[in-house]
Amino acid sequence: MNWLLYAARNTLRNRRRTLITVLIACIGTAAIMTSGGFAIYTYDGLRELAARDSGHLILAHADYFDHDEEAPMALGLTDYPSVAKALLPEPEVRNILPRVKFSGLVSNGDKSTIFIGSGIDPEEFAVKGPTFTVTSGQRLTGAEQELPQVMLGQTLARAMHAQVGSGLTLLGTTAEGALNAIDVEVVGIFTTGVPELDERLLLTHIATAQTLLVSDKVSTLSIYLSDTDDTDALAARVRARYPELGLQTWLDQAFFYKKVRDLYNRIFGTLGLVIMVMVFFSVSNTMSMVVVERTREIGTLAAMGTRAGEIIRNFVLEALVIGGLGTALGLLLSALITLLLALADIQMPPPPGRSDGYPLAIYFSWELAALTLPLVIGVCMVAAFIAARRGTRKPIVEALAHV
Repeated sequence: MNWLLYAARNTLRNRRRTLITVLIACIGTAAIMTSGGFAIYTYDGLRELAARDSGHLILAHADYFDHDEEAPMALGLTDYPSVAKALLPEPEVRNILPRVKFSGLVSNGDKSTIFIGSGIDPEEFAVKGPTFTVTSGQRLTGAEQELPQVMLGQTLARAMHAQVGSGLTLLGTTAEGALNAIDVEVVGIFTTGVPELDERLLLTHIATAQTLLVSDKVSTLSIYLSDTDDTDALAARVRARYPELGLQTWLDQAFFYKKVRDLYNRIFGTLGLVIMVMVFFSVSNTMSMVVVERTREIGTLAAMGTRAGEIIRNFVLEALVIGGLGTALGLLLSALITLLLALADIQMPPPPGRSDGYPLAIYFSWELAALTLPLVIGVCMVAAFIAARRGTRKPIVEALAHV
């Protein structure tokens, strides 16, 4: 403790230089924390977006994920109600919703175009979150209507000149390979924020999709969890319980998430390395100047019998004090930036492939802090060790005569 107090007092010999070095460590720490916090915020946002879209776990026919269907619903699930009933009591499970994937033509009488349809349970809207926005009309309801209900992506609705209340005709191929058509009513128009999806996507009730396909099967069962971190544990239990079914997690289908994560890891990893190099050279330069100025002191201590390791230790402890103070201030600065961004409500431009922006936010991560603080302090101490080691190698007589 006495050595640490002695080192702290030595840092006050040149307050201006010490302040500059502390600020460098502070800014370096804050830069790593804010950039890393932005990356973590992006990862969590994309993860929840992917999980809300597909479900945390997706159950299907054993060959559904690896083979193409030769006919609609050829690889569909039949006994899905019993599977859903058996898995719903699991403590991690929030909801289990079936889904029917189909495609065909939609016509307004004068014009026809291709659509990609999804037969869903209306409860699915409760788990989609802010990525699904109804721009006109309302969402699908469970109430029986005179005509089956559909919702259209806003670009598809524009192409079909359809509005809320418009009547359309869906044409598709049944599970037996025959053509079938049903009349539907548009009850809502929505946007997913992805222009390519809005151009083709059509939502309807599962029963409507099954009527068009003349099949009682569903394509998948989407299992939604209360906590995304429980995905792997529940997936292992479901695989053991239903080995005859195909199973994928949200991560298996989150191609965009994995690409963005790989890209950001490289970008922010390089940024962190650059910051660490800057901190290293800044502290190294400061400590080199300190060693040069105190060369006669080093020679005097050596002449009195002080070992080189003890002299080096003192300079390393000085770097520990500077690095500790700088990282503590950097941590406070990062927390302040996080708070200010949360209050400012700054919007980021839309990412590639999307039409909607998103709020700029930064997560304050204690896990990242536990990694950053020792790393920055360690870099400061290594820089001081290298500078002090060079100073202690000078002969005592030469050190005492240094001017």
